[in-house]
Amino acid sequence: MGVLKKFEQRLEGLVNGTFAKVFKSEVQPVEIAGALQRECDNNATIWNRDRTVVPNDFIVELSAPDYERLSPYSGQLGDELAGMVRDYAKQQRYTFMGPIKVHLEKADDLDTGLYRVRSRTLASSTNQQASPGAGPAAAPPRPGGYGYPPAAAPAGAPPMPAAPPPGAGGYGYPQPAAPQRPPAGPPPGPMPGGRTRYWIEINGARHQISRPTLVLGRSTDADVRIDDPGVSRRHCEIRTGTPSTIQDLGSTNGIVVDGQHTTRATLRDGSRIVVGSTTVIYRQAEG
Repeated sequence: MGVLKKFEQRLEGLVNGTFAKVFKSEVQPVEIAGALQRECDNNATIWNRDRTVVPNDFIVELSAPDYERLSPYSGQLGDELAGMVRDYAKQQRYTFMGPIKVHLEKADDLDTGLYRVRSRTLASSTNQQASPGAGPAAAPPRPGGYGYPPAAAPAGAPPMPAAPPPGAGGYGYPQPAAPQRPPAGPPPGPMPGGRTRYWIEINGARHQISRPTLVLGRSTDADVRIDDPGVSRRHCEIRTGTPSTIQDLGSTNGIVVDGQHTTRATLRDGSRIVVGSTTVIYRQAEG
């Protein structure tokens, strides 16, 4: 079962159903959860073969009406969202510099149904990494990342990059394209051992492929969720290898690969995949 689906099921029993009533607002918590996953993917930094660091402190900005609906439950919702991020990090083998926190804030410049997600890396004063399942660090956190000087990195590790500026998104709205996201292109630094790296790019956002298969679709169970009405719940699957391939999973509208309608195709670096009205760029590079 996917991390987002488990998150939805946990929410159903909270506060005797109160959450179910609140969650009929324009901004749905599962959409926020998906945005937090993308924020981790887009800001993942490979430090070495066994360590990929992602942000651990998140701020979700909501319109005034949505904030009023959700703020009475911000503590419980923040804890559930932080737990979801922890589960997702464990699944993706991401690590953190400190404990995970998710805060809700009101933004008067946002309309109902829109939100922004900001993130940063907060490291403990001892500069020791917290594992995905670890609790709060004993020492107070030190700011780093978004809006702050970067936290000091362990000896020999490359510096953490500055996080991108915030961008609007929301329920029924696609996430914005660049400049809110990192520029397209190969992830920084080669992978040790000469291994092939795989990733896809959607509207300027980069999603690493860290497993042999990657499912694209509109469902919360998909590995990469695409908010496009023309995309089926489980639309297609990418299999990495020599060569990499893409397989349609019985979608309603099919797939187009490099201009050709197909149900299965071989992928090469730079292949353009169209699902619904969304274009996905497939990338691979030798480490």
